[in-house]
Amino acid sequence: MADLLIELFSEEIPARMQRKAAEDLKKLVTDGLVEAGLTYSGARAFSTPRRLALAVDGLPAKSPATREERKGPRVDAPEKALEGFLRSTGLEKSQLEERDDKKGRVFFAVIEKPGREAAGIVAEVLEAAVRGFPWPKSMRWGAGSLRWVRPLHSILCILSDESGAQVVPLEIDGIAAGDVTQGHRFLSSGAISVANFEDYEAKLKRAKVVLSAEERAETIAHDAAQLAFAKGLELVEDKGLLAEVSGLVEWPVVLMGEIEEQFRGLPPEVLQTSMKEHQKFFSVKNAQGGIVSFVTVANMETRDNGATILAGNQKVLAARLSDAKFFWENDLRVAKSEGMEAWTARLENVTFHNKLGSQADRIARIAALAESLAPMVGAEPALAGQAARVAKADLSSEMVFEFPELQGLMGRYYSDASGLPAEVAAACEEHYSPLGPSDDVPTAPVSVAVALADKLDTLTGFWAIDEKPTGSKDPFALRRAALGVIRLVLGNELRTSMSELMAKHMAMLIDVQVDKILEELATFDEISARWQGREPDEVMAERFEREDASGVKEVDQRLAKGQFALVASPAGLILQVQNLVSFLHDRLKVHLRDQGIRHDVIDACLAMPGKDDLTLLVKRAEAVQAFLSTDDGENLVQGFKRANNILSQAEAADGVEYSFGPDAKLAEAEQEKALFAALDAAEPSIASAVEAEDFAAAMARMAALRAPIDGFFDAVQVNADSDVLRRNRLNLLHRIRETCSKVADLSRLEG
Repeated sequence: MADLLIELFSEEIPARMQRKAAEDLKKLVTDGLVEAGLTYSGARAFSTPRRLALAVDGLPAKSPATREERKGPRVDAPEKALEGFLRSTGLEKSQLEERDDKKGRVFFAVIEKPGREAAGIVAEVLEAAVRGFPWPKSMRWGAGSLRWVRPLHSILCILSDESGAQVVPLEIDGIAAGDVTQGHRFLSSGAISVANFEDYEAKLKRAKVVLSAEERAETIAHDAAQLAFAKGLELVEDKGLLAEVSGLVEWPVVLMGEIEEQFRGLPPEVLQTSMKEHQKFFSVKNAQGGIVSFVTVANMETRDNGATILAGNQKVLAARLSDAKFFWENDLRVAKSEGMEAWTARLENVTFHNKLGSQADRIARIAALAESLAPMVGAEPALAGQAARVAKADLSSEMVFEFPELQGLMGRYYSDASGLPAEVAAACEEHYSPLGPSDDVPTAPVSVAVALADKLDTLTGFWAIDEKPTGSKDPFALRRAALGVIRLVLGNELRTSMSELMAKHMAMLIDVQVDKILEELATFDEISARWQGREPDEVMAERFEREDASGVKEVDQRLAKGQFALVASPAGLILQVQNLVSFLHDRLKVHLRDQGIRHDVIDACLAMPGKDDLTLLVKRAEAVQAFLSTDDGENLVQGFKRANNILSQAEAADGVEYSFGPDAKLAEAEQEKALFAALDAAEPSIASAVEAEDFAAAMARMAALRAPIDGFFDAVQVNADSDVLRRNRLNLLHRIRETCSKVADLSRLEG
């Protein structure tokens, strides 16, 4: 058995591409080897800024010989059919065999392929992988045709076993494979010859290259934490930045510098974001949470222990933080002197969507909705409206323009500076949440009202203009907005009809936007009149040709409502709202599935009334899921199934529905009378438990019916000779089905 070592050495590969590229190389090569008949025992992929490496263990010396028999056309088949068969097999007619078959004499091809040397297979597979590599972006340089993310300098490709190492004969665009690599760009010199992976990894480390990205990341995290601890400080953890920085260096050298006193007054988030985005620095905080130092990772060891590097970094950092300080101070001046409304006014000129108006239009809608939602979430309507009107004001601030990821957070700072209530400041920051499945859900009433209004306006707006997610495409992040609505409702146990809520807001949104479009058309009329009736738009010309004022108004209305064609009628509005609620239910299924609730349980609960009350729906689903895992749950399902199966078969055979109330006076057997009595006793308590939303108690009472149901089936023949008795007993089964379906439609459960 042999081991394969591959290295593709190039100029610096962008850090964000390295890890995926290493995995792509592993997949392309190993899949190609297996397809060619070479198995392997294990494979490991590595990446540094200047190289992708792959070690494949346990390759056989050659692929096994194969023999395949392939049936062809009949001997008397047309010549064209035979030619096609020969092309597919790569044989000549003289090499075919004639054999007897149930359809007569047919041709058979026996295709024998001898085993191939591993080196030849590796060469073919690696060349195909390199030429077809799936880089997000690639480049071609020089006179060759090869495209790579950066200029490719060398290829190392060797097969090694107990007898030694063999270079795989391979050349790609003039680059011949060999057994040599290069160490660190500055801390080593000369080519390094290697014999196997262990030799390769050890020699690279001596040449100041740490091959493993995980090892580089661990070194950076450990050394940075130790430097901070030594000064009584704490490193701010950032896994994303750590992964990126580990892809920027081959020999990590961690250095720590201080932030100048003049910049320490900036909000910690501003310092952290500025250093991370512009300089790839880690932040270091003191016991009070203030950012006072930074950690940078160099790719060099220097005689002055990094003093020159730190000096240069601090000089550049000071320039970056000076910009941030200017933005902060300028924004504070506006917030204190003019108030947040100054920024909100600027949003009138920022388009949210060409059919949904400006950001200012959207803010007005969110404020109106937040005020209407306030009583439901326990917030003061006026306070919720005020918070909604300033929540997005920071989008016009200079700091958020420079660092968009700080939106909301800066709104909180500026709201505090403006002297607005604490609830308003909190809503400015929290109304974007939750942004994902792991993000915290706001619980402060004002924040909940604004956050819910924000996401509902997004969903209803894009549904009104028929801009829905399709497949994997979701350009307006509507799936995330739907999940945000779900988590806000469930996290705060809000009780409301989502259909009614969204229908009202969608209708209001349409009315407001239609009125705004009509205003714009009227303004266009005034401008057009100044041009002596010469109109560039054909539709506008149609409007001017109509002398009747009512006719002009009719055209105006049609133009305005044309933006919302799908919801222009009440029926269309209802249909789109139903579609939106179904979309919420689909996202809810994903959310609950991650919490271990079966999809068929959710379907069973969705069949019940009140399904657009998400809190009630989830409460019902959780109760059903928990109950079904108990013995009582098994009893309930089995009793229901026994009655439902017989009833369904009878209804299908007779073409009628047996839903007429059964008469206890027609009961003959004692077990039949006992079942009537059990149902009479159980139904009131089940109904009261369902009304109280104590679904577990309701299902426990249903499960107690298992014994009288079994007794009934054991002693009574449902399909009696008497039509009267048969109908009465089938109606009794319907009563069982209805009683057992008070909490969930058990017929939708699988199995």
